[in-house]
Amino acid sequence: MLYRLRDAGFTACLVGGGVRDLYLNKTPKDFDISTNARPGQLRKLFRNSRTIGRRFRLVQVFFHGNKIIEVSTFRCRSEFDINGKDKVLAANNTFGSLADDAFRRDLTINALFYEVENFTIIDYVGGVADLNNRIVRIVGDADRRITRDPVRMMRALRHASRTGFTIEEKTWQAIVDHRETLKVCPVSRIRDELFKDLHGTSIQAWARLAIDSGLFFVIFPFYENIISSRENEKTSLLLSLFGVMDRLQKEGYKIPDHLLLALLLIPWAQHTFPLMREKITGKEAYAMSRDIKTALDKNLPHLNIKRADKEHIAGLLANLSLFASLYKTGKWPRWLTRKSYFKEGAQFYQIFREASGGKPVTTLKLEQKTVKTKSRKRGSRSTGSKVASAPNTKGGIFGFKK
Repeated sequence: MLYRLRDAGFTACLVGGGVRDLYLNKTPKDFDISTNARPGQLRKLFRNSRTIGRRFRLVQVFFHGNKIIEVSTFRCRSEFDINGKDKVLAANNTFGSLADDAFRRDLTINALFYEVENFTIIDYVGGVADLNNRIVRIVGDADRRITRDPVRMMRALRHASRTGFTIEEKTWQAIVDHRETLKVCPVSRIRDELFKDLHGTSIQAWARLAIDSGLFFVIFPFYENIISSRENEKTSLLLSLFGVMDRLQKEGYKIPDHLLLALLLIPWAQHTFPLMREKITGKEAYAMSRDIKTALDKNLPHLNIKRADKEHIAGLLANLSLFASLYKTGKWPRWLTRKSYFKEGAQFYQIFREASGGKPVTTLKLEQKTVKTKSRKRGSRSTGSKVASAPNTKGGIFGFKK
């Protein structure tokens, strides 16, 4: 694709996380390309493509095996020219140069370009130095960039937790100072960014950073007086739960959204509903699930959780003590195994038991992530949504090396 764009007279570079991962000798999860070609020109050049996006138009190019590479046009630094009183960055579709595009990106380590003419990295923002020094830094003035788009705080924490890098001092202070501005962001963006963290394999590290910065309590305000950066019983339980979730997802288990949220909410539920710690009957568990559902409606409106998911979460939390008491008998009673919630409830309890110091979960029946590829007939068009990734070969692609 890069060579085709070059041969057509355009400038095109590999950009973002793919360059970062290749520099760190990791296999990129996906590849993104930036170019000075406009979306319409890209569609003419790549017939196997489609245009997506509202705030900024992107072109997705489809390949065999249901793989996709996203191509964006260089954007300008329009937010630096906005002097109005807008609280957040306005939507725009303004095109710019390679340098403009670099300075508009969120983090220095993700603002690197790799070009195929000379097989070199183009670095306008000091991203290579930050990679070498293991630093996460917001591009430009951290205070201004965060107030223009507060979601950048969540991205900074995510990349720091996933890479083990240290957040640069000014960036960290800006996150602490402006954490409340996250509330002005659309619910959908916060929710999407949150689940990117929860579906990762470094949730525990992310949680520590989020708690220390105070961002955790902006997303989950009901945890304000329950957990803290100083270790206590509930904080330790929450971090242990995240540790188990990390392990399971590293092993390839796909944990559903509602199960992730239910695990995250266990310390809060135990604090709010003391009956969860007592031996209860099925009827008492049902009554408590109604109370939990009401509390979820009150505390989670800002995350736009589906009603069905909240019902599942309430049921899992309410039945946790029931599963705990029945597990001690050594065998699940037949009446419980016939319940529709038994399978998921038992899995939920196993994860909780491991986080509480019990034996590691070894018989989990969660769906495991698999990669399926189907051969296509000539002339058929791919409709999948997988993103193209690099083969596990030494030196990456295009002879890329440090």
